[in-house]
Amino acid sequence: MTLTRQSSFQARDDENKPAGSGSLYLVATPIGNLEDMTFRAVRTLQECDIIAAEDTRQTRKLLSHFEITPNLLFSYHEHNKAASGPELIRYIIEGKNLALVSDAGLPAISDPGADLVALAINAGIPVIPIPGANAALSALISSGLPTTTFTFAGFLPRERKDIRTVLSSLRSAQGTLLFYESPHRILKTLAHLQEAFGNRRIVLARELTKRYEEFVRGTIEECNAWLLEHPPIGEYVIVLEGESKEEAEVAESAWWRQLSIEEHLAHYEASDITRKEAMKKVASDRGVAKREIYNTLLPKD
Repeated sequence: MTLTRQSSFQARDDENKPAGSGSLYLVATPIGNLEDMTFRAVRTLQECDIIAAEDTRQTRKLLSHFEITPNLLFSYHEHNKAASGPELIRYIIEGKNLALVSDAGLPAISDPGADLVALAINAGIPVIPIPGANAALSALISSGLPTTTFTFAGFLPRERKDIRTVLSSLRSAQGTLLFYESPHRILKTLAHLQEAFGNRRIVLARELTKRYEEFVRGTIEECNAWLLEHPPIGEYVIVLEGESKEEAEVAESAWWRQLSIEEHLAHYEASDITRKEAMKKVASDRGVAKREIYNTLLPKD
């Protein structure tokens, strides 16, 4: 990797910047309450030559509210990023300043903005953040769970096996875990979390900064029961308690920690017990459901 340096306030003189090129501005927008729009964000959107938006219809409403008339409003989202990304970079290299916005909150968080940022950096274009509202951090600081260390995991994958893989990698994280989830998937996601982590403390934060903002705090089982009586509405941030120090110490001292699941299973089978009993012991050691061990051991296509 080649070392590069960017000084945003001297971007026009940056030696890595293409001659005559513009800059990429990452502009935060409100996550619900329009009063969270910053003065700097409004000014940046007013001054930039191009605004790239995830959903131009949603962004037009925001621009109209603040009486901003862009020279060019460009569509940039997950399904067109491969073609639109290089085109936007070309505009910047030609001297245009470009502001990137998402539907809500900080761009490049769980959206294709990250790809555009990578393209800009590779082209030597200054990337300038315009901070503002963020749903994950807003939920975290209001959760009552530890904030010193945390991991943002975004949206979980769609496929069950992929979900298990992601959650398995997070099981030993001692810091608080943050997830995004939609209302129609929230109950299934809670089931996956309980299977992977047990009945830990959790906070469900929805409709943040909006009229019906709500925090539900309790164990996973308690929050699941709440949702069964109060059908999910709106987008959620899930704030999950991390592994306790005691759990971490037990896991660290576990003799099987360095073994693969196959090696772990072979250890028990060598003691002349059935494969079924061996799988049960492996699942118990690792604190997971037996079916997760079974699915892991299934032949791969």
